[in-house]
Amino acid sequence: MTVLLDADHLRTFAAIAETGSFTKAAEVVHKTQSAVSMQMKRLEDRVGRPLFARDGRASRLTPDGEKLLDYARRIVKLNLEAVSAFTDQTLSGRVCLGVPDDYADRYLPDIMARFSRTHPSVELTVVCEPSQRLNESIAAGAIDLAIITATDISNRNVQVIRRERLLWVGSLRHSAHLEEPTPLALGQPTCQWRDVAVAGLHKSKRGYRILYSSPNHGAVSAAVLAGLAISVVPESALRPGMRVLGAAEGFPPLPPCDIGLLRNPHEPSALAEALAHHIIQGLDNLTEADAAE
Repeated sequence: MTVLLDADHLRTFAAIAETGSFTKAAEVVHKTQSAVSMQMKRLEDRVGRPLFARDGRASRLTPDGEKLLDYARRIVKLNLEAVSAFTDQTLSGRVCLGVPDDYADRYLPDIMARFSRTHPSVELTVVCEPSQRLNESIAAGAIDLAIITATDISNRNVQVIRRERLLWVGSLRHSAHLEEPTPLALGQPTCQWRDVAVAGLHKSKRGYRILYSSPNHGAVSAAVLAGLAISVVPESALRPGMRVLGAAEGFPPLPPCDIGLLRNPHEPSALAEALAHHIIQGLDNLTEADAAE
């Protein structure tokens, strides 16, 4: 007898895989946590294999779960396309997202892929600017959404959706961290990480000189990898060939990097909210364990 998989169960399964949590997936698919758990039990019964392995508070996929995930995403995508073909309520139009270039490199591929699958008729425009300019663009109503470095969490409009360690980095093959004064490669004077790095060095009374300055994260990373300077990056931006520097090398601890989402307060739209949902789904790492710490 042929086993047929329920598309709704597969949608829930994909949500758990993407959020890493039954609780967060329940919010995404608008079900209770018990309903999500029941759906996953039925799905495991259908395929005859365990799909999840507990990893602390997170839900990690088993090898069979990883195997099913690609099929689940394709089935759900086809299901959405089929429904869209027979409805006049499909969202269409244009939505504009602002994002710093380094966040664009790391986060946009996944966000764009998810959004395109569920909203194939929407034109997504992406503007790459530093966080300060994006904040100004949101205030002016020039863009719909922005992903920013959220140092000013007193701003009521910022929804902090991700937190990472901010790290001092140098090159694995060179020893710029031993030079005095320390050569630095940082963003422009408006860069918030630049302010944090300089303040930390001042406080620890370590000498420094800013050797390279660029609004482009790729250019800053190139100076680090070439062994010319030291910089600061969030943990997710570590590249092969980078060395993490800490107290043993004489570098002061840095505050965490908070990443936030800004919405246009003047013209909220269904399209912007749909994109915001995918951004939060893709970036959110503020688990209950993180909050407890």
